[in-house]
Amino acid sequence: MSTLQDATQDRLPELLLAALADCGNVAAARAAMREADAALADRFREGADITELVHLRATLVDKLLGWLWDRHGPLNGIGIALVAVGGYGRGELHPCSDIDIMLLTSSSPDESQQQLIAALVTELWDLGFDLGHSVRTVEQCRDEARADLTVATTLMEARLLRGPENLFAEMVSAVAAPDIWPSDRFFEAKVEEQRARHHRYDDTAYKLEPNVKGSPGGLRDIQMIGWVAKRHFGAATLDELIAHHFLSQGQLRRLREGQAYLWRVRFALHILTGRREDRLLFDHQTNLAELLGYEDAAYTLAVEQMMQRYYRTVMDLSRLNEMLLQLFEEAILLDPDATPEPLNERFQVKNDYLQTANDQVFSRDPSALLEVFLILQQRPEIRGVSAWTVGLIKRHLYLIDESFRQDPRNHRLFLQILRAEEGVTHQLRRMNLYGVLGLYIPAFGRIVGRMQYDLFHAYTVDEHTLFVVSNLRRFALNRFDHEFPHCSQIMQSLDKAEIVYLAGLFHDIAKGRGGDHSELGATDAQAFCLEHGMSEYDAKTVAWLVRHHLLLSMTAQKKDIGDPDVINEFAGLVGDKMRLNYLYLLTIADVRGTNPKLWNSWKATLFRDLYNLTVRALRNGLENPVDRAELIQDKQETAMQSLLDDGVSESSISEAWSLLTDDYYLRYRGAEIAWHTQVMLRSDLNSPKGFFDVRRQTSGDGLEAVLYTPRTKRTFAQTTSLLAELGMTIVDARIVPLKNGYSMDTFVFMELDMRNDVDEARLERIRNAIRQVMNTTDDSAKPVTRPPPRQVRMFSTEIAIHFDEDIASRRTILEIIAGDRPGLLSTIGQAFIEYGINIDTAKILTIGERAEDVFYIMDENGKPLSQKTCDALGDHLIEKLKRQS
Repeated sequence: MSTLQDATQDRLPELLLAALADCGNVAAARAAMREADAALADRFREGADITELVHLRATLVDKLLGWLWDRHGPLNGIGIALVAVGGYGRGELHPCSDIDIMLLTSSSPDESQQQLIAALVTELWDLGFDLGHSVRTVEQCRDEARADLTVATTLMEARLLRGPENLFAEMVSAVAAPDIWPSDRFFEAKVEEQRARHHRYDDTAYKLEPNVKGSPGGLRDIQMIGWVAKRHFGAATLDELIAHHFLSQGQLRRLREGQAYLWRVRFALHILTGRREDRLLFDHQTNLAELLGYEDAAYTLAVEQMMQRYYRTVMDLSRLNEMLLQLFEEAILLDPDATPEPLNERFQVKNDYLQTANDQVFSRDPSALLEVFLILQQRPEIRGVSAWTVGLIKRHLYLIDESFRQDPRNHRLFLQILRAEEGVTHQLRRMNLYGVLGLYIPAFGRIVGRMQYDLFHAYTVDEHTLFVVSNLRRFALNRFDHEFPHCSQIMQSLDKAEIVYLAGLFHDIAKGRGGDHSELGATDAQAFCLEHGMSEYDAKTVAWLVRHHLLLSMTAQKKDIGDPDVINEFAGLVGDKMRLNYLYLLTIADVRGTNPKLWNSWKATLFRDLYNLTVRALRNGLENPVDRAELIQDKQETAMQSLLDDGVSESSISEAWSLLTDDYYLRYRGAEIAWHTQVMLRSDLNSPKGFFDVRRQTSGDGLEAVLYTPRTKRTFAQTTSLLAELGMTIVDARIVPLKNGYSMDTFVFMELDMRNDVDEARLERIRNAIRQVMNTTDDSAKPVTRPPPRQVRMFSTEIAIHFDEDIASRRTILEIIAGDRPGLLSTIGQAFIEYGINIDTAKILTIGERAEDVFYIMDENGKPLSQKTCDALGDHLIEKLKRQS
């Protein structure tokens, strides 16, 4: 059967049929079909037309099922038809698609017929197909179609393979009856079905691992158009919608091209995985890009190019899906004779949709391309833009050229949209979907569909950017005050909210160009603001925010904000409270919009602490830096008042605090000091093993543990190992020496999936794990057996070690960049034990698949590490981490 792989595409079905004629059994037929599929894969790699390949595989399966049917001769002539349904019914099959068939019977099959059907189905399974099958009479088809929209849709695509034609025609007529899903009910139900499906994918196609079929803009959205067209017009193909004036030739071409691209992606996925796979998982993306012919470029990986093409394709398909479904709505549900309500000489409202007054509006007045979105903001009762007007917008996008972008009227319109009280984010998203935003801001157009191949950025750059603006908008609207009260209070006090919106729009706009995207974006932002008539001061403020949009986040997460020198330096960079307010809001909106899993109460606390400390420094004046003694006194007063309120005596507090150092007070908040004090007062401060406590955070969704241990007992490696094995992620660790030879070790951690409903049984398991740490006399940590998540295993992060000196605090700063994996912190801690290193503070930062952890460390004598020790420790860490990866 080697001739199958040598066959030309048009001769493949003929040769398969010849091969099947020579087959004596199902095993030989299965081998023949495998060889035919291998031939299809070869054709795919050679660049054959994907539409022909998809239909060709359906034809090959037709031949195979026909051969099998003929082998079961008794099935002929007994009133049973073999019917292809679903995607197979459309004649569309990918290498590992499921094969949906129906055995249509004239009456309920008797026992002998059931045995014949069972034998046929068994052999179909033996052929290796992922089979979906049903046995129904015509009456059952009608009843089930009436009761179940999915069944009705499946049967609409039925195709006769073998058996009585009159029986098949009777079924088709039965399920097409007017009382079974009339077109208006069918349309409404299908729209609701699509809405629910999109919601399952978070209403965005721009996720890291989209679904080629189900995500918005995927293959299901194209099929949706076909189903509605078939039910309402009886159209067998999308081509027929042109005659009904529902599609233009250009739109049909875009639908076909979009479908062909998604088919190529899906076909390649099936070839790569050897199974029915519709998810663009990280596991496959790099190999998929290679199979589809993409190559790495100067600033863009092959996989990023492929995904950008994918995202831009589904965006275009989403736009077409929206427009066509709206046309169907107007034709099926709305009153075609409704009287339009004029708004001005350019626009009117009909059936609650905005539409142009005539076909020449945009050509006569190109500024109307922006006015559309302003009207939708001003008239929130309008449901959207009419499908015909969406088509007009698309056909007139060429008018958004350099003269359009320099027109002062358009500048005013854009800023009005940005300054509107309602609908800012919604209309920016609509502008992006229709292609207007990327043309009005060409730099934005270059990031549309751009993805970054990592686990940190969950969305494409344009989608992330719009999420950031959306988050900022929620701060501005008082109906969302309950979400982030502090941010809402600040945002609603701003005189010029558009400054931070523009910073949000431009903060990542230079991604993918090479160079520092913050610097390049700041230049773009300042030029844009000046062109739009904003003052030089405001334009520079926007540019400063874009240039420094990572400053607050990195300072809070990677530096020791308990150190007044860090606060003073940060305050000096910010300069004034207005900039701080803008930067704080932008930072929170940015982190929340990067990846929903990244935001947690610990980050919120860190950012709020840095904000409050900086406000204090700015209030004192940059010429009067934050004083350590004053900061310590404030914390002591806060903790003292809390303890006195809880009935703790002042003398008891003084006794416990006699062991605490200034460094301790600088590292912790007043509430934490109060908790630690209570733990100390109810424990034996001279215990050779020490003591510990674990609690849920009082204001957050994590847990925190405090360990009071002899300074000679190094608990970091063991504690992090046990917590990692339990499936916890550590977000903060501090180890502070006390005056009596003991140390206070504290950890903040949470569930890997960020759950905050830790029950008492789970809490007790954590306590037992830490109790093991306290009782052991061995410094070594147990190895972590829990494997890293699937997605993390797809990446290889180059290990980087960097040492610096914190001169003011006489500590060495060690930054480690490595692939994140369970047990990483424990491995680092074990190396510290081997080299006699004491940890003062650990700043734990996970960025997708990367760990970027910072340790403030000292030698056993409390001094910074020597250069010789740094070199040896660095080499040792790299060796250990490479072995672990």
